[in-house]
Amino acid sequence: MSDNDSTEGPARQDKAGHKRRTRPLYKALAAASALVLGGGGVVIADQVASAGQSPARSAPVTATIDCPDVGERLREVPDQARGEVDRELATLDTQIAEAYQRLATGRAPADALLGELKDRRSTSIGRVSEAIGRTAARPDGLAELSACAMQEAPAADAEPARAGAPKGGPGRADFVPIGSVKPNVRRPAAKPGGSKGSLAVECGRNEERHLNPDNVIVAPGVSNGAHHMHDYVGNKTTDAFSTNNSLAASGTTCSNGDLSTYYWPVLRLRDGKAEQDAGAPGGGQDANVGTILRPKQVSIEFKGSPVSRVTAMPRFLRIITGDAKAFTNGPANANASWSCTGFENRQLKDKYPICPKGTDVVRTFNFQSCWDGKNTDSANHRTHVAFAGRNGSCPAGFKAVPQLVQRIVYATPPGARFAVDSFPEQLHKPVTDHGDFINVMPDELMAKAVRCVNGGRTCR
Repeated sequence: MSDNDSTEGPARQDKAGHKRRTRPLYKALAAASALVLGGGGVVIADQVASAGQSPARSAPVTATIDCPDVGERLREVPDQARGEVDRELATLDTQIAEAYQRLATGRAPADALLGELKDRRSTSIGRVSEAIGRTAARPDGLAELSACAMQEAPAADAEPARAGAPKGGPGRADFVPIGSVKPNVRRPAAKPGGSKGSLAVECGRNEERHLNPDNVIVAPGVSNGAHHMHDYVGNKTTDAFSTNNSLAASGTTCSNGDLSTYYWPVLRLRDGKAEQDAGAPGGGQDANVGTILRPKQVSIEFKGSPVSRVTAMPRFLRIITGDAKAFTNGPANANASWSCTGFENRQLKDKYPICPKGTDVVRTFNFQSCWDGKNTDSANHRTHVAFAGRNGSCPAGFKAVPQLVQRIVYATPPGARFAVDSFPEQLHKPVTDHGDFINVMPDELMAKAVRCVNGGRTCR
């Protein structure tokens, strides 16, 4: 495992869909006298003095919409129902995005908006249950997931925004100097029988500007299924309408013929400048604004297990690492790792790094390295893969596969504000960072990866 690979970060497996969810009281929000649109949230301009403070002295807050994640609760979806279920889950995301926009622009009182949203979600959730119920047992407990609440967060900035910069978005509290972070990366000790080799894949930095707001894993067949823009390298044709066959027939930006698709949310400067997507879905329409940063460097590497040999990934295996909704879902599936060059033994999960002069911002994605040996995907896109434990071993019933490690480097201007694209209600929080991967390696290339990893060789 690499120096960037922390075993301390995410919960190693999701908790059967059950998360501890903190729901603050929102009587104060319903009484707020004004809502001001901020690029990253809704600023409550006049708080009631519920804590004994006068409104003038109350700290402003950013409000967002917190809805239970229906997709996380699904464990079995029959193949016959998968298309309809995926479309309804994408519809639930659109409903939240639309409700957030209405809240942000003050077009509806919060309590009325939440009531309308609950009704719309109830209809979509009912369709999910009905689709599954035609060929299998209906999932329990979905109906109770229709109600949403408001969630508070500190306001983006206490100081006035710079001239021309978008309102809202990440503020001082979302950034921390990397030098103030203690080294926190821990690696399990290598044991006899471990696999110490690696295979590096060179796929470029998305010089082709392959960008779209789709997510073919979570929302296949749905345009703007992510509600944020993705950077792609590898497979040249990946979008919402890709199939296994179309991916296998595509070209690639990878130098070794790897047809896999690798994608992640773009990083933007919060500079007030209009990108080409300023008025488009996934961009300005979904509160993702500013100049899209092209990576300075993208490294893709497949590594071994410290305690065992690895087996081949199946072709078309899908893996999502991290949680795009971690701000409202909680950190159980979060796997963000932010750092700076020269400081990568210090990784941040819920903060953006302030990097010293002469260093660059680094995002690292350490993907799940354990596979259930049967499935290329699962109903919630998580339970067919798992993270290794603290000692490097896979959970019972899982086998080690080559671990995908992606490292993405950005040159950012000194003191610049930046933010990762996100679902609008997730407020561009760093904890929502995530990466997506579909294995479309030709079988002979995957076999080479396994030989290199198990043989302790460094291959390209």
